[in-house]
Amino acid sequence: MNTLNKSLLASLVLATISPVSAADKTLSPIVVTATRTAQTVDDSLAPVIVITREEIERNQAVDVAELLRFHAGLDIARTGGAGSQTSLFLRGTESDHTLIMIDGVKFNPGTTGGAALQNINPEQIERIEIVKGPRSTLYGSEAIGGVINIITRRGKTKGTYASGSVSLGEDRTRKFSANVAHTGENFRAGFAVAINNTDGFPARLSSTAGNNGNRNNSINTYVGTTLNNGVDIELSHWQSRGNNSYLNFSLATRDQDFTNSVTALTVKADPTDIWSTTLKLSRMEDDLDQSQTTNNSRTTRNVLDWQNDIELNQHHLVTAGVLLSSENATSIGFSSYDESTNVNAVFVQDNIKYGDHQLLVAARNTDHEDFGNYATWNLEYGYQASSKLKLLAGVGTAFRAPSGNDRYGFGGDPDLQPETSRNIELGLRYKLTPHHNFTVSAFDNKIKNLINLIQVPAGSFNFNAVNVGRSRIKGIEFGYNFARGPWQARAEAIFQNPRNEDTDTLLLRRVKRSLTASVAYTKGRYRIGADMLASGKRDDASNVTLASYTTVNMNASYTFAKDWRIQARLENIFDEEYELVNDYTTPGRTLLVQLRFSPKGF
Repeated sequence: MNTLNKSLLASLVLATISPVSAADKTLSPIVVTATRTAQTVDDSLAPVIVITREEIERNQAVDVAELLRFHAGLDIARTGGAGSQTSLFLRGTESDHTLIMIDGVKFNPGTTGGAALQNINPEQIERIEIVKGPRSTLYGSEAIGGVINIITRRGKTKGTYASGSVSLGEDRTRKFSANVAHTGENFRAGFAVAINNTDGFPARLSSTAGNNGNRNNSINTYVGTTLNNGVDIELSHWQSRGNNSYLNFSLATRDQDFTNSVTALTVKADPTDIWSTTLKLSRMEDDLDQSQTTNNSRTTRNVLDWQNDIELNQHHLVTAGVLLSSENATSIGFSSYDESTNVNAVFVQDNIKYGDHQLLVAARNTDHEDFGNYATWNLEYGYQASSKLKLLAGVGTAFRAPSGNDRYGFGGDPDLQPETSRNIELGLRYKLTPHHNFTVSAFDNKIKNLINLIQVPAGSFNFNAVNVGRSRIKGIEFGYNFARGPWQARAEAIFQNPRNEDTDTLLLRRVKRSLTASVAYTKGRYRIGADMLASGKRDDASNVTLASYTTVNMNASYTFAKDWRIQARLENIFDEEYELVNDYTTPGRTLLVQLRFSPKGF
């Protein structure tokens, strides 16, 4: 029996532990990302995953990527430990085919296109909403594989609260966080700081260089008020700044400074009983400066996002809006460029409900300064066949405009065309009981004009960015969730075939199958849990195939006084040796211990 099959058997045992107890956790979470309006996960027609604050605290992950990788269909590739370059492949799509947002603001830079997930500290996150499938109709470029919206923490109830944590771990890992928030009748404010430092470990298997460390200092702050006329105004700012070391092509140790930030002014109002409007003015910044050279990259993006929700009647909720974006992307390195780009868009969506039938129709026109007009659309249908069974079907299109590096970086081509996709989806959700939920989703995603770097001529060190003809990703996902009393469990699996149809080869660093499982038990002052990831083999560059692997993390906590608890996380408990990128190391068995003060109001 191979590694993945053994893991499948083990996870099914984990996920089906379900003793009877009095208290139940069966409420469906509220999400906003799938339709830009609040709805429960059960009402969403798109596949949605929510990572809650409870899960974030339990996992004690070093960054967002470590949280995401324990969900099937979210493959992570990284070149070392904390702070190292990290790529996400959602449902087999490219690393720049997933739109990452922070509080609804686009986080992907205009230089590389892929967001710096390694720089986002989980301590400042309230929840993460993951929507799988095309969402360019609502959010524009990059949303081919899906959208991940990272929602930062706010005070939950009225009053003034403070929380904090201190963590120590191997590789001289030191973590500190502190949060304070006040929520009044018409005024709210909060401030949070998080500091992560680690000496890390050697990033390359073939190198004798020392450890590659990381330093990350983050802040998150907001202030908001509700005026007498009901208008709500909030100013928020999130920022991550630090330094990480890495090995260059000649295996010499280098380091670079990074800064990421999102600032937003949000104004909400209800002019009439059926009309709600939201105006968001935002600025995103992404800076990367290498210390040993003059190489650097920078993206700034200013966006006006105006959304209107009109409840025509009990059957129709219409969402319409306008987006105006002005971006500047600069780079100094192998190739230098300084490019400014304006993007304007209008979109409309109708969420229709009649009895057991639900229909979503959405369309968008994006006017890109360099590539002209692109139309995208979504059509989704849901039928509540019984109190237990819901059937789902959908089709949608998406696109991604080439990044600055694609067009002007190493091997770039200014004449590249946008990548486009068409995805068809069929699914079902089945509630065996209020405590046992099953989901199945089958998808077929065709991508045209996929951008790849190819060697010209073959075997040389010259690379050119080109639009390849066709790629296609077909797959099926399975999910199971259980929540009853002190027990929570889930299992997820994906079987997919991400292929370049022109060359009939697998897309690099994508797995064909993976399995994740999680179980948690809470009893009085004690809580214990485990997370497992079993990943199939994946192809990498230079005709290398990386072996399949299974890794298991354990976590436990003990509440020794009101609002105080001590936690521990043992990562990779079986000390599995594996690679996510050829010749780059991954953590062995490591221990992290944390002291946390966390009142219920925050």
